[in-house]
Amino acid sequence: MPKNKLSQICNKSLEDSKAEDVLNLNVKGISSFADEIIIATANSNRHAKSISEKLVDLLKNEKIHIIGVEGEVESGWILVDCGSTVINIMKKEQREFYDLEGLWGEMNLTDALS
Repeated sequence: MPKNKLSQICNKSLEDSKAEDVLNLNVKGISSFADEIIIATANSNRHAKSISEKLVDLLKNEKIHIIGVEGEVESGWILVDCGSTVINIMKKEQREFYDLEGLWGEMNLTDALS
């Protein structure tokens, strides 16, 4: 599956689930584990769980292989690993604390709708 199609599916699911501040980072060539990282904010642990469940269901319906889903609902951070694309669903507090955007750098931002 083309990376752009996977990104579009993920971004659409996140948007439909009311995830906030969705950000796509192109880490191809600087990451050994993914080409793209998507970060989204959930407003509660329950919201994060709902977002991740809907995303996983949609990916399965689209026959997209999911390597794994990591993170406990209570942690405020759920990661969905699709191989070349990794989706991080985080509560605001965890997102600010771990600052993945700062870790990977603003120059790697891509258009969420591409």
